[in-house]
Amino acid sequence: MPVQASVEQEPGFLNRALRTLSGCNRALLRATDETALYQEICRVVVEQAGYRFAWVGRAEHDPGKSITHLAQTGLDLDYASSLRLTWANAELGRGPAGTAIRTGKICISHDVQSDPALGPWREGALERGIASLLSLPLWVEEEIFGSFDIGALEPNAFGAQEVELLSQAAEDLGFGIATLRTRTRAAEAEATIKRMAYSDALTGLPNRVRLRELLEEAIVAAKQERRPLGLLQLEVGRSREINEVLGYHEADRLQQEIANRLVQTAGAANPVARVGECEFAVLMPSGGAEQASQLAQRILVALDEPIELSGLFLDARASIGIALYPGHGTDPEALIRRGSIALEQAKRSSTGYALFKGGLDLECAQRMALMGDLRRAIEHNELLLHYQPKLQIATNKVCGSEALVRWQHPQHGLIAPDQFIKLAESTGLITPLTYWVLDAALAQRYAWHEEGIERPVSVNLSARDLRDPKLLERINGSFATWGAQSDWIEFELTESALMEDPVTAMETLVRLKNLDAQLAIDDFGTGYSSLAYLQQLPVDSLKIDQSFVTRMTCDDGSAKIVHSIIELAHNLDLTVVAEGVEDQATLTQLGRLGCDIAQGYTISRPIPAEQFRDWEAHSTWH
Repeated sequence: MPVQASVEQEPGFLNRALRTLSGCNRALLRATDETALYQEICRVVVEQAGYRFAWVGRAEHDPGKSITHLAQTGLDLDYASSLRLTWANAELGRGPAGTAIRTGKICISHDVQSDPALGPWREGALERGIASLLSLPLWVEEEIFGSFDIGALEPNAFGAQEVELLSQAAEDLGFGIATLRTRTRAAEAEATIKRMAYSDALTGLPNRVRLRELLEEAIVAAKQERRPLGLLQLEVGRSREINEVLGYHEADRLQQEIANRLVQTAGAANPVARVGECEFAVLMPSGGAEQASQLAQRILVALDEPIELSGLFLDARASIGIALYPGHGTDPEALIRRGSIALEQAKRSSTGYALFKGGLDLECAQRMALMGDLRRAIEHNELLLHYQPKLQIATNKVCGSEALVRWQHPQHGLIAPDQFIKLAESTGLITPLTYWVLDAALAQRYAWHEEGIERPVSVNLSARDLRDPKLLERINGSFATWGAQSDWIEFELTESALMEDPVTAMETLVRLKNLDAQLAIDDFGTGYSSLAYLQQLPVDSLKIDQSFVTRMTCDDGSAKIVHSIIELAHNLDLTVVAEGVEDQATLTQLGRLGCDIAQGYTISRPIPAEQFRDWEAHSTWH
C-alpha cells in the first residue's frame, strides 16, 4: 500500500496535481501531433506543476520487451536516453515503469533511497534529486501503449488523492493519443480518396475529372493573358489484341509505357492525363495550331518506337485529335467534345493527327435542334425508364432498383444518357427531366405495389435540382398523386453536386429528410467532400464510384480505397452500395469486405419495367 504524504504537505501536493491535470487538458485541446503532445505534457508537469521530472515511454514488442524513451523534461537527454528499461519480468523490468506496463496498474516508489526495485537506477536518480517516483500505465485504444512517469523531490510525495488526479491526467493523455491517431487515419483516408478521385490508378496521371479542372484553370489564365491553348486527345490501339494474346498484365504495362513516353515528350509544361482505357490527353497551356501540330508530331514519333512486351516488339498506333481555345471552344466541355471529334477525323487521316474541323454555328444549331427535341420528348412523355436491379450481397436477394432514363430519338436513334443529360443540365431542361423521371418512377412503383412488390426505386437529383425552390413542393405533389409512402423512392445525389453549393445542398437534404425520404450519395470518392461535411449530411447510404469498383480485383490501390470507403461508411452507420460490379470475382470480394449492396452488369443491365419480373424469375438472384 502506498504511504500517504503528511497532512502539512498534502495541500501543496494536491495543488501541483491539479495544475498537472489542468495543463494537460489545455495541451490536449491544442494538440496536432503525438510527439509534440508528449513533450508538452512533460513540460507542463515540470515547469507549471513543479514536479522534478516527467517522462513518457513506449512499450515495444521486441524480444527484449524494451521501453523506448519518447519525451522528457527535467532530466538531461543523454541520461534519459541511456536508461536501460524493459517491461519483461526480469530485474530491469521490476522498476516502476516496467511494472506499470506489465501489470497495467499504477506503481509508486515512495522512497528511492530504500526501494529495492530501484537498485539499477538508484544512484542516477539520487544524483538528480529524485526522492519518489510514480509510474502510470498509458492505455490507448484498450491496449497498454507505455508509461507516464513523474518524479518528485520529496519522499512519500504521492498520496491517494494526488495519485487519483494524476491518473486522470494519464487517462486524458491516453484518450488524446487515441484521438490524434483517429484524426490521422481519417486524414490519410481523405487524402487517399482525394488522390484516387483525381488520379488514374494504373499510371498515376491525372484522370478525366482532374483534366477538366486543369483545362478550366488554363482557360481562365489564357483568357486573362489573351493567348491560345491546345488540347490534344489520343487514342492508342491494339490494347484489346494484347489483352487477348498476352493478358491484362502486359496490356497494363503497355499503358504505363505509353504514359511514360507521353510525359517525357510533352515536357513538364504540358500536363498529360489518362482519360480512358486506351485514351490520353495532353493539355498545352500556351500555343496555337502550329505548336499543337508540332507537339502531336513529336508524340507520334515517340510512340512509333516499338514497345517490348514478353519478348515481342509492338507499336502503339496512336491517333491524335486537336482542339484549340478560343477558336474551337471557350469552355472545357466544348474543347473536350471537339477534341473527340478531331480524334475521329485523325483516325481517317494519313498523318495520324487532325485539327478540329467544323463550324461553331453548325454545332450550335445542332445543339439547339436537339434541345428542342428533348423538350418535346419530356412534354409528350416520349422518354423511357429502364431499371437496374440492386442486390443485397449477404442474402443474394434483389432489394431495389435504380431508375435510368433513356431517349429513343426518332431520327438519331438511341442517344446516350450522358449526352442528353449534359445537354439538359446546360440548357435548364434538367429540372423538367427530373420531374418526368420522378413521376414515371412513381407510376411504376405504384404498379409494383399493386402486384405486392415492395422495393425502393432510386431516382437521381442533379446540382440544379438541389437549388430548385419548387423541388420539395413538386415531390410532395407527386407523392400525393400516387399515394406513395416515403420508402417507395430513394433520392441519389452525386458527391460533386453536393460540393457545388454545400450550404444549399445541406438545406435541401434536411428538408428531404424531414419527409422521411431515403438519401444516398452517388459516385462517392470523386467529389472530394470533407469527412467533417460528410458526417453532417442526413444521408442513409454511400454509392462507391464504379471507377474504383471495376479495378478492385486487379489493382491494390482501388481495393484499398473501396475497403476504406466501406469502413468509413459503416463507422458513420451508413449503408454501402457498390456500382459498376462487372463480374463475380468483384462481387465476391465486395462481400468479403462487408459491402451491403451491389449494382452492375454481373447482376443485370438496366432493363425495361415490363421485363423485370421475367428477368427475376429466370435469374440466380431472388
